Amino acid sequence: MTSAGSLTCQQVVELVTAYLERALPASARARFERHLAECDPCDTYLRQMRQTIRWLRTTAVETIPSETKAGLIAMFRGWTHG
Repeated sequence: MTSAGSLTCQQVVELVTAYLERALPASARARFERHLAECDPCDTYLRQMRQTIRWLRTTAVETIPSETKAGLIAMFRGWTHG
């Protein structure tokens, strides 16, 4: 159960792109960061997203084997957060 004004894990996942792009209003950003401070799985998810972004910036799409691409797509489609 979440307290009034707090975010659920699902909401954090839905907002992560806006957070990383610094597109959240200050109040939403603060709620997002409060959730991260209390939720290790969501904090880990955010760190993984940042690492993925760093990796993608340095990796040419053509160098990724098709089996790896297919595996990554399948993993992201099947990902759920409890």
